[in-house]
Amino acid sequence: MAVLPISPSPFFRNKNRAFWRLQFFGWGGAMLLRAMTSIVNEKPLSFLVLVLIATITGFSISLILSVIYGRLIRCRPLLTWGVTTLVLPVAVGVSAIINAWTISLYQSGSEASFAQLVLGVFYIDMMLLGAWSGLYYAINFFLQVEEQSDRLERLEAQATAAQLAMLRYQLNPHFLFNTLNSISTLVLLKQTEPANAMLTRLSSFLRHTLITEPAGKVTVEQEVKTLKLYLDIERMRFEERLRTDFRIDPQAANACLPSLLLQPLVENAIKYAVSTQEEGARIRLTAQLIGRRLRMTVSDTGPGLQNSAHEPNWARTRKGDDKSVSTHVGLTNIRDRLVQAYGSDHRFEIQSPPEGGFTVIVEIPFEEAEQAGIKKPNAKPAAASTVETMPETQALG
Repeated sequence: MAVLPISPSPFFRNKNRAFWRLQFFGWGGAMLLRAMTSIVNEKPLSFLVLVLIATITGFSISLILSVIYGRLIRCRPLLTWGVTTLVLPVAVGVSAIINAWTISLYQSGSEASFAQLVLGVFYIDMMLLGAWSGLYYAINFFLQVEEQSDRLERLEAQATAAQLAMLRYQLNPHFLFNTLNSISTLVLLKQTEPANAMLTRLSSFLRHTLITEPAGKVTVEQEVKTLKLYLDIERMRFEERLRTDFRIDPQAANACLPSLLLQPLVENAIKYAVSTQEEGARIRLTAQLIGRRLRMTVSDTGPGLQNSAHEPNWARTRKGDDKSVSTHVGLTNIRDRLVQAYGSDHRFEIQSPPEGGFTVIVEIPFEEAEQAGIKKPNAKPAAASTVETMPETQALG
């Protein structure tokens, strides 16, 4: 079914235009109602002239009231309502005098005095101008509340974006220091090709982290490619001690997640598993769909959290429970970013299997790249696999 390309705009987007529309529609409707009433009461057609004059009078006086109310609405409530209760009867009295004068001219032979005519039309003008005043204040107070709500939402969005940016840019200074130190060492040893390769990879990784929007999302495939840039740098330091294993479900490769969400987990595994063991460790990343949920697991074969009585300080920073997951900056940042992006609709769990090692499980709602406005990667992921003899394996083609 074809849909017409119509995008309705809010009625009060242009307040000036909305005011004049309401003015003409409101007073036009009042004139039409009074005209129909006079016709039903078998008034002569010439009486419609009085209806027209009364409408023009009310329209003009309401314009003057709009100027006065526009200033009063910015004042304190006591002053606003106090002055309004004084101004409104005066405006109604002026309108009643004008309408009574026109009626006296129309009914020149009438026995009713001018004062009686004024009192006769006073209640009608009071009803019209009172209703107009109530609507004026109600609409403007509503618009003020809407503006405050929009302003609060913008401030919250800016605060959220700033917080996400802060979390995103909290790169571990040890990673930069160690990488630059390794490059300096290679330069001193006159190993220019490895130094240049390491510097190029560092530049590519930092450029990617800086150009990606802090609140933006990427696909799992794109996140894995970013991790490869990071791991290529670290592998030049640890060589065969750093072994990786990527197991990506082909259906999960196109799922979305916050950018650079997994990098701190891998960095955490390198720092506390690979660098603390002479034989190094294996880091495994798995991504799979569980119903309509994307589950990602980062595990390592490091010491884990066993022998807690003699565990080193780094292990204590990794330990967590349901109330306080971790005091480590990387893990804490991930938890905060998940809360910012998904609220309570996520899972962030830390495990230490009995056989050793350390595992972090992240589970978020499944969202395809097209739904998040991300261009689908051209490369089609292959079936999930792993080769234990290779230093790095992955399921992405």
